[in-house]
Amino acid sequence: MISRRVLLALGAILPAAGAFSQQPPASGASPIDPLATRFGGPFTLIDHTGKRVNDTDFRGRFMLVYFGFTRCTDTCPVDLAIIAQALDAIGPQAERLAPLFVTVDPAHDTPATMAAYVTALHPRLIGLTGSESEIAAIARAYKVHRRKLTLPHHGAAEYAVDHGSLTYLMDREGRFLTLLPHNAGAPRLAEILNKYLG
Repeated sequence: MISRRVLLALGAILPAAGAFSQQPPASGASPIDPLATRFGGPFTLIDHTGKRVNDTDFRGRFMLVYFGFTRCTDTCPVDLAIIAQALDAIGPQAERLAPLFVTVDPAHDTPATMAAYVTALHPRLIGLTGSESEIAAIARAYKVHRRKLTLPHHGAAEYAVDHGSLTYLMDREGRFLTLLPHNAGAPRLAEILNKYLG
């Protein structure tokens, strides 16, 4: 169950969610459980081996979806290390899970760049990139804000990307299950994963 604190945090971030263009979420009829369909949806991207994949390729496995970029210096290294440790902690259960690292910086994060990054973190981690329009589409689907930032120390072509730092757990049919906040800790993440996978 999502805590009141997480729901309040969502209320703060959802108005700014989406791609660089800040497009609002699509409207529609409310299901019985609005949170169950608020995050996620179809996507077509390129994995870190250069293979084109879509969301249906991961059917039958739970998806653990995290958004970030390879040049991130703060949130991404912390959260991805936690994910890697949690994958080791749950042992054979990890085979039932597809841990996806989706870039928010497709201009820089090519399949080769993603491959070097994810293989250094964990052998099960799958890096996903694509065109700007493909990344914009999945960012909208998962309500992930991302914004290019140029800081004083950056050169002419340099930038950083401000982005959401939640981790999404999806079920074996690609439906939203729960959100995992930034820096939750490997033991807590492993506990949550075991609860859903077990």
